[in-house]
Amino acid sequence: MILSFNEVSELFNSYGLGLTEKQYADLDKYAELLVDWNEKINLTAITDPEGITVKHFLDSLLIFKYVDIKDNNSYVDVGTGAGFPGIPMKIYRNDLDCTLIDSLNKRIIFLNDVSEKLYLPMKCIHSRAEDGGKNPDYREKYDISVARAVAALPVLCEYCVPYVKIGGKFIAMKGPNENYKDAYTAYKTLGCEVSDVFEYSLPNDEKRQIIVFNKIKETPKKYPRNSAQISKNAL
Repeated sequence: MILSFNEVSELFNSYGLGLTEKQYADLDKYAELLVDWNEKINLTAITDPEGITVKHFLDSLLIFKYVDIKDNNSYVDVGTGAGFPGIPMKIYRNDLDCTLIDSLNKRIIFLNDVSEKLYLPMKCIHSRAEDGGKNPDYREKYDISVARAVAALPVLCEYCVPYVKIGGKFIAMKGPNENYKDAYTAYKTLGCEVSDVFEYSLPNDEKRQIIVFNKIKETPKKYPRNSAQISKNAL
């Protein structure tokens, strides 16, 4: 369901990422499940082998090129959708502790099927992002919160930062038009500072950026607010 092992390996190597045959086999199986399930529920508009390889897998895994993620770290993928970037991250680094959160139960059923078929231990949680961020089981429990979502950066910060421990990171994977300065009030209010901004291009010349925030103090208890308040009056 994706490009050949040699093609994917060559592509990944050109970005400084290695690839084992086991990682390739798991990515290929994941792509097969994605395409099969996509006929039943809306998961992705990208279903061709090259598109899945580049826009889903490579783009998700470039987090490891730019961000130092320590052995056995825990991460939560907030609003994971079809599992990006969380599942490719787990396939690539099985030592990491992976939690996926999504508000749509149909997608959670799909994610659990991937977890079972690939023998990937992952927690797949059916929850709104703001509810999970208030839940004491998840609030400030993770080394890393990651999101590859379309929401504006101030909104994404409020959804994602509450999950992160003090000393941890929130990693936002965004398109080229977002500016971290527009989220200044949000990340400061929520207890973060900007650590790094990495800009890169995919092989099709699509621009991307990874914005890394360090969590330096506890998120005030009033955050996250409910989704209506966040949308109507972003920080």
